[in-house]
Amino acid sequence: MQKETNTWYASWFDTPYYHILYKDRDYEEAQLFMDNLTNYLNLPEDAKILDLACGKGRHSIYLSQLGYDVTGADLSENSIAEAKKHENEKLHFTVHDMREPFNEKFDAIFNLFTSFGYFEDDNDNVRTLKAICESLSDYGFGVIDFMNVHNVINNLVPEETKTVDGIDFHIKRYVKDGHIFKEIDFEDKGKKFHFTERVQAITLEDFEAMMEEAGIHLLDIFGDYRLRKFYKNESERLILIFK
Repeated sequence: MQKETNTWYASWFDTPYYHILYKDRDYEEAQLFMDNLTNYLNLPEDAKILDLACGKGRHSIYLSQLGYDVTGADLSENSIAEAKKHENEKLHFTVHDMREPFNEKFDAIFNLFTSFGYFEDDNDNVRTLKAICESLSDYGFGVIDFMNVHNVINNLVPEETKTVDGIDFHIKRYVKDGHIFKEIDFEDKGKKFHFTERVQAITLEDFEAMMEEAGIHLLDIFGDYRLRKFYKNESERLILIFK
């Protein structure tokens, strides 16, 4: 499929500014999640894992350090180019559209850190779920780590400014038409920039309906990276295990 450049995620994720703004993400928390998740799934030592929408590969790199055979896939060519610097025999990266199934099968497919619900067409969400399932081995597991929409909306910070590497990122957040928007404005080297993040406010009930349509079996639900129980209003995350 030809790469899209007219969508917010294709343009924003491919800029260096995306990685500057989010450079301070918690690596320890990400590693704790991977430890807990792989232990819970009881994956074989040499399991093949697909990190779908992997960005620059922070989860992929750690999973390969745990000994797994890992493929990281993302639509952003710049992110994959950066991630490829870390490739080795058991760690590979490729540009890929998550709506399309892979030609190989995986023991686990992880879609992490709210990397779902970006598409203009709702049908693409179901397409993505079907593509994940088609790329799983007979005993494989799919995992989606999404925001808990109820908690996010209840605690939405309407406006803030974050200064990173000398750049003032002015951020506005709001809910509109079933989506959570983040407007990002900043200036660098005398030039003004504006980007918009737009993610569907997908609830557990929405996921359940889509999974039923896609013929997917939802096995378990967790509410945080320690894999504790999901509570609709309190939990930080919505983590779905399926096959």
